[in-house]
Amino acid sequence: MAIYLANLVGSASIGVYSLATDKIVIIPKIVPVKKAERISQWLKVKLIQATIGNSLLVGALACANSNGILLPHFVREEEINAIKSIFEGNITIMEKKRTAYGNMVLANDHGAIIDPRIKESDAKEICETLCVETVQGEIAGLPYVGSLAVATNKGVLAHPMLKESERNLLESVLKAPVDVGTINCGIPYVGTGLICNSHTAVVGYLTTGPEMFIIGNALDVVKGEEADENFQGDW
Repeated sequence: MAIYLANLVGSASIGVYSLATDKIVIIPKIVPVKKAERISQWLKVKLIQATIGNSLLVGALACANSNGILLPHFVREEEINAIKSIFEGNITIMEKKRTAYGNMVLANDHGAIIDPRIKESDAKEICETLCVETVQGEIAGLPYVGSLAVATNKGVLAHPMLKESERNLLESVLKAPVDVGTINCGIPYVGTGLICNSHTAVVGYLTTGPEMFIIGNALDVVKGEEADENFQGDW
C-alpha cells in the first residue's frame, strides 16, 4: 500500500480527470497508455481508458464504487461499451439536468453522502446503483461533497473546515474514520487532486510532504518509494 505523486494532462488536479474504485480506474484516452497502465498498477485495479461525453473530466462527471457507476445523460454509447467491457457492476445513466455526479456524490462500498439538492427520486436511483445507504449531507457547510472529500473503505479525507456534526455523519454512513487535510499545496477541495482506493492513493504532483503524511494516515497508505523520482512530470 502506497501513496504516489502524479499529474494528468499536465495538471495536478488528477481527481477531476480520473476516477478510481477497488475494482477499476477510468482515465481519459488522451493520457499515454504507459502512464495510465502504471497508475492502474499502483491502484491494483483494471484500467478503463475512456472519456465521458467526450469530456476529459471523468472524475467530475462520474461517480462509482465497487457495486456501480453513475454517468451523466450525455455519455456516449462507445464510452458506455468501454466501461461495460471491464466493469461488471451496475451502470446507470442519470437522465437528469444535473451532470457532475463526481462532485455531487461521495461514496465507498459502505455508504454514500449526496448533495442535499438532489431529489428524493434521484437519491433512490443512486442508492440502487451503488447498493449502499444514501444520505444527504454537506461538508464544510457546502453541498458538493464529492469535490470536498474522498472516501475508501478504510478512511475518509475531507475539507479542513469540516464540522463535527458532518464528521459524525460521514463516519456513520461511510463506516470509516474521518480526517481532514489538503492537497496540491493547500487546496482544500481534496476530491479534485486525489484518487484512491483501499490499496493506494495517487495525489497531484504539487502535494507537499506534510500533506502526503496526513493523507497517508487518513487513508491508511504510505508514501511510494518511486513516486517522486519518476512521476512528477508529464510523460
